[in-house]
Amino acid sequence: MTRLSLAEAQARVAAVLRAAGAGAAMAESTARALVLAEAQGLASHGLSRVAQYATHLRNGRVDGSAKARLQRRRGGAILVDAGGGLAFPACELALREAEAAAREHGLAFAGVVRSHHAGVLADHLRPVAAAGMVGLAFTSSPAAMPAAGGRHAVFGTNPVAAVFPRRPLAALPDGGRDPLIIDLSLSEVARGKLLVAAQAGRPIPEGWALDAEGRPTTDARAGLAGSMLPIGSSTGTKGAMLALVVELLASALIGANFGFEASSFFVDEGNRPGLGQAFLVIDPDALAGRELYLDRVEVLVAEMLADEGVRLPGARREALRRRAASEGIEVDEALLAAWAASAHDDPGIGITK
Repeated sequence: MTRLSLAEAQARVAAVLRAAGAGAAMAESTARALVLAEAQGLASHGLSRVAQYATHLRNGRVDGSAKARLQRRRGGAILVDAGGGLAFPACELALREAEAAAREHGLAFAGVVRSHHAGVLADHLRPVAAAGMVGLAFTSSPAAMPAAGGRHAVFGTNPVAAVFPRRPLAALPDGGRDPLIIDLSLSEVARGKLLVAAQAGRPIPEGWALDAEGRPTTDARAGLAGSMLPIGSSTGTKGAMLALVVELLASALIGANFGFEASSFFVDEGNRPGLGQAFLVIDPDALAGRELYLDRVEVLVAEMLADEGVRLPGARREALRRRAASEGIEVDEALLAAWAASAHDDPGIGITK
């Protein structure tokens, strides 16, 4: 294993994406997101995705020259077109527009269409929390789960995320306090965990996935070729219903593809997924008022922490992120060699073949 600083890792990932056809801004935005995911211990959405994104760029499943653009805005309603490119620049634009609109109108709803994999959904909301606002995020994804009572995959794993800022604490060195960060897939686990297990040749626990014939499997590759099990009851009904809500919010409402219309992220060939992301940004000043909101959050947090063993959502990933910022991250030698082979002709980082 080789330890890289976050800046070094970002430069190398960006070089691979540029060599695969991504424009500079798209490559840099995506590299920041993937390295941030890795820094938080979220390997399924971190460096394991670099090869996947690069292949999709080379095969035309992603348009590396796409420029995110504001397609429509009316009051606090915003629509951004990702243009068939990687999701990250479009999501950044959508959140900048939504934050400004929320300050003006109290809240804003921003959709992103013609998009791709959105990575760690909660990370898109970090600037929202830093601005003292509440953020919610939803994304559709390629079909991986059946509807309630069904057998074939209709809905994606359709993650949802939320951030809630907390009151700054003067006793802390930077005066800050981590927001509450809630991020979950509506399948029993994120599908990216199957990707990581498949790459490592490891089995998966029973109860995560079904094979292509609908049978429970512990084979990660068979699970990727089959379907995921929804969260919730033993029948998965609750998870499937929540996934339906996300399909309607992040696809129907904004005009993006449904999950069953998008080719899997885990195949090299296929269509441009054309998926959607949706973000809701709320300014507490428009409702209870910022001070009362912050007071109420701390009352709830104190009650949660009254029980030993309770860990606030996002606490572990924030601790890992801070550690990685000072110590860097470890990257497998084989992965570095693959990156070097892909990006040897990129002048930006001095990698040789």
